[in-house]
Amino acid sequence: MFYHLEIKQIVDYPRCRVYRDFLRDIMGDREIRTNGNSYLFYFMVLCSYANYRASYRKLEGISYLVGPGEWVCSTAELSEWFRTRFQHQAMSILDYLQEQHYLTYTRLGRGNLIKFSITGWCRSNTNLDYNYPCLKDVGFFFFPVSAVHELISMGKCSEMDIVLDLWIHAIYNDEQVQGSDIGPVVYFRNNTGNPLTSYADLASRWGISKASVSRILNKLQEKEYLSLVSFTGRHGSVIYLCNYLSTMFSVSDVMIDKEEVSMAFQIPVQLMENVFQEDSTIKDEQIIIEEGCVPKEEVCVSDFNIRSMVRKVAKILAAQGVSCCECPRTQYKLYSLSDCMEGNLKYSLKIDCPDGRIPYQFELTLTPAEKEEMETDKGGIENHE
Repeated sequence: MFYHLEIKQIVDYPRCRVYRDFLRDIMGDREIRTNGNSYLFYFMVLCSYANYRASYRKLEGISYLVGPGEWVCSTAELSEWFRTRFQHQAMSILDYLQEQHYLTYTRLGRGNLIKFSITGWCRSNTNLDYNYPCLKDVGFFFFPVSAVHELISMGKCSEMDIVLDLWIHAIYNDEQVQGSDIGPVVYFRNNTGNPLTSYADLASRWGISKASVSRILNKLQEKEYLSLVSFTGRHGSVIYLCNYLSTMFSVSDVMIDKEEVSMAFQIPVQLMENVFQEDSTIKDEQIIIEEGCVPKEEVCVSDFNIRSMVRKVAKILAAQGVSCCECPRTQYKLYSLSDCMEGNLKYSLKIDCPDGRIPYQFELTLTPAEKEEMETDKGGIENHE
């Protein structure tokens, strides 16, 4: 008997599963800065070391009983985790988290050791009644989403805080969130189901400037932490996470295609001439443009851009699984549906399969862009098959 397994996340779940080895990996990435004061990174690091079960840890010749939600470490270890230059800086971070009631701690071993306890640990993480040694580099813990919003609102977020904020708010394959079927998309649970966001909203969320948001997101994209899909005008941006599926579900990660995202969000695709000069498995003789599609008026779309639009559409449809668009014998027939002077130009595109399959038919709309949008053409695709 065969079974079909579907992996799905639920948006309204109040906590997020965080793997310890994931945190160890980003803690070891010295190119990601921690110079912020939102305390999200610091608190999550402490949670990643907290015990699930009661166990003993021997330090300086003495064995300490460490219960669930607790851990014992040296001040030197604490400073290394937090990446502070001096140990008293690490202690001031611990003091602040205690003042905000996120944890309690005591000093042991003549002040050289710290034993901390995470407040409310049992509400998010199951307490077991028997002793078992807890390995610090494997497994996972649950982190409450409400604590994320509180911590990042305390001050300016560091690059590390931003990575964790994005990671915790990633959603995969949830029908309530648009675009989550394509890959793990960042959605800040604003009850709209739409993960589109703007640099202004992110700047307000993280307490930094829009220029800093752009710089950090581009940096994280270069380091392959995320894939950023930005659209023209005021549509905003969508953020997809890299290596999320392999970390959270032990399945292969997916490649994010901008055209496929555009189709999912029904956002016009930007057409630029320099893109299509290199594109193309589709030859000019495959594209049949009926008379009237390229009138003589200057305001209309040129023959070159018309063919570029057809090539772009074929590429999008091929990514969506229309196999005919990958065949070198397929013919694309374009008919004009609107007058050139009407503003928005409508076209009918018929895709004839050489193998005798039922042809595909689409309606295409070209909307002239304003000057501030680089005077490019944008194509929206509506399926009328």
